[in-house]
Amino acid sequence: MSDCQLYLISPLDVSGTFPERLARALEAGEGLATAFQFRVKDIDQHEAARLAVPLQEICAARDVAFVVNDDVSLAKRLKADGVHLGQGDGDIREAREVLGREVQIGVTCHASRHLAMEAGEAGADYVAFGAFFPSTTKTTEHRAETDLLNWWSSLFEIPCVAIGGITPDNAAPLVEAGADFLAVSGSVWGGDEVAAIRAFAKVLSA
Repeated sequence: MSDCQLYLISPLDVSGTFPERLARALEAGEGLATAFQFRVKDIDQHEAARLAVPLQEICAARDVAFVVNDDVSLAKRLKADGVHLGQGDGDIREAREVLGREVQIGVTCHASRHLAMEAGEAGADYVAFGAFFPSTTKTTEHRAETDLLNWWSSLFEIPCVAIGGITPDNAAPLVEAGADFLAVSGSVWGGDEVAAIRAFAKVLSA
């Protein structure tokens, strides 16, 4: 059994029946998904908070970390478990001052060893590498290779997340290369979330 776990990333639309879908996905792979990232764009913070609260409750009830994408002030408002920063989303040390020691801070490092080492030195709790495959969720400028995961996991204690176009069919090499988490979105929410989680569970237990 690998120690690799799933890191679920929300679709941009989390309204309607999405809370039920999230609950089903988390129940389908109990203990498999240990983090959920709330990723919405172009809505004000009040509306974002309103959409986040039921999802945060679903995560809390299942001991899944609730991570806010890109927005330190929203993470503080929600008392979220974590925040994920892109390269243009602010400074790790500043985020730490605002959010405190207990909050997990993750950083997008694309395919860069240099950015990952900088993030680690600045106090990141995890680094994210990608995209490993073409993604339908997000346009990807950076392509990462599995040797990056090998290199990082052999040298550093800080967990690494693999992201970008990951499906049950292409995930195995990333797990073998040392990814601690697989960040997945389209491959889960683009179809039957329960079937997708079960397919990932087979890969991770192989």
